[in-house]
Amino acid sequence: MDILIKALQFILSLSFLIVLHELGHFIPAKIFKTRVEKFYLFFDYKFSLFKTKIGETVYGIGWIPLGGYVKISGMIDESMDTEQMKQPAQPWEFRSKPAWQRLIIMLGGVTVNFILGILIYIMIVFVWGVDFVKPTDVKQGFAVNEILTEYGFKDGDKILKFDGVEPIDVTDVNRHLFLRELTSLEVMHEDGTTETLNIPENIGEVMWEKGIMEPFVVRMSPIIDTVIFGSIAEKAGLLKDDKIVAVNNTPVTYWHEFTKLVVNSTDEVSIKVDRDGTTKNITLQPGKDNKIGVAPNQQYDMIIQHKDYSIMESIPKGNSIAVWQLRDYVTQFKYVFTKKGATSIGGFIAIGNIFPATWSWQSFWEITAFLSIMLAFMNLLPIPALDGGHVMFTLYEMITGRKPSDKFLEYAQIAGFLLLIALLLLANGNDVVKLFS
Repeated sequence: MDILIKALQFILSLSFLIVLHELGHFIPAKIFKTRVEKFYLFFDYKFSLFKTKIGETVYGIGWIPLGGYVKISGMIDESMDTEQMKQPAQPWEFRSKPAWQRLIIMLGGVTVNFILGILIYIMIVFVWGVDFVKPTDVKQGFAVNEILTEYGFKDGDKILKFDGVEPIDVTDVNRHLFLRELTSLEVMHEDGTTETLNIPENIGEVMWEKGIMEPFVVRMSPIIDTVIFGSIAEKAGLLKDDKIVAVNNTPVTYWHEFTKLVVNSTDEVSIKVDRDGTTKNITLQPGKDNKIGVAPNQQYDMIIQHKDYSIMESIPKGNSIAVWQLRDYVTQFKYVFTKKGATSIGGFIAIGNIFPATWSWQSFWEITAFLSIMLAFMNLLPIPALDGGHVMFTLYEMITGRKPSDKFLEYAQIAGFLLLIALLLLANGNDVVKLFS
């Protein structure tokens, strides 16, 4: 059931984004009187699940859920219709249009994705508001990974300021360390002393190479708040409000210690809990991902504040979230080109696993907004066969006054398509390896 819910959310989100992206190409093409032969959700190699012709355009749903496309007359695209390109150019064809019109048509998809991402974030802020944790509301401070202790950070530190400024949400510290080039943190140690500690410029690279993406973890009491229905924890007998005392005879004081012991286990786990003053021993076998299906009661140890926004207030806030999501995604993109990055690229399984196992409209729209921003950026990469490749060649034509030959564009399209297939195989191959390892 969990896999089904994830899959349904993924397919719904992907379909929504694909249709609107292709509309971004379709609408300006029609405005500039360019013939659109096909409008497809998913690819229709050999056959379609559904198709109907309205006017000069065939609308359909393919059976290969790897994207979608609009086939525009007189354009060298993924259809590789070279026969059409051998015929004399017609007034309704893409190649007959002025360069500025072709540029607008090619930029239409990514423009829609960018605008869509912003609008969804505005809607999320307006409907659900924003949760945040102020520095003073983390009662027991943070647990600190050893990659930061050498710089003076200690377990129990309360983080007061990022680069001299009080953060809106202090739990965002790990994102700022990894992606936003923090240079210092002001902390209050458990003894009450306050200190500003400097952070090395390459801390993001250190986190990436060592696989420590959360060097700061809020210290929370090991009290269970949620036991997921049908999970390993529920079947083993763990209950809401159980307090974890020990794991495999190792005493537990904070929730992060409990999760670390479970995640690092290679066999059955013996969990000792305090239940209404009575000690219970529960044995279970973690799943493949070493998760058992429990969550802590965060309100015991930090105060999560909430702010609602009016529609007018939601506009700048949602826009700000979208811009920072884009900046963060572009920043982390550089790690793809590292040795570790090649094995970290994920395919459809990885993207599908982003969605929660239970249906949540808020999570669905947050993920959809992020994917929309991500797809816009990826499609702008100057790779032939992507929108960015077409834009690159069109800009070259506008600047130099020389249009690349159809034969060159054909070869470039083939090269770009082969590159995309290779990346697709790499990403989904990584998914399969992780699935079975």
